[in-house]
Amino acid sequence: MQLIPLAIIQSLLLVGGQVFLKLALAKMQPFGWNWHFWSDLLTNWQFALCGLLYAAGTILWFYIIKHFPFSMAYPLISLSYVFGMIAAMVVFHEEVSLTRWLGVLLIMAGCYFIAK
Repeated sequence: MQLIPLAIIQSLLLVGGQVFLKLALAKMQPFGWNWHFWSDLLTNWQFALCGLLYAAGTILWFYIIKHFPFSMAYPLISLSYVFGMIAAMVVFHEEVSLTRWLGVLLIMAGCYFIAK
């Protein structure tokens, strides 16, 4: 049962990285292969935080796959779908349909059976 809290933390780090990536890119001009775009991106604090969250999530993933069976650890990454859906509602004020919530419940049920 030690795997589940680690998988939750790792999923939260990945979703946090995605949220800050979207926030960073929303402040940017349209994508371009020019110096101005890349200099703005590399000086954006939200983009930097995105990278830090991804790095922390990756390091935690190293630990997880070193110490736990891959067949249990890998499916638990799907918890990030659950947290991503919550982030879409809370941070980006998106509406989530009932069918999407049903999908999230199925994912959570699958994680329960895998981790059990």
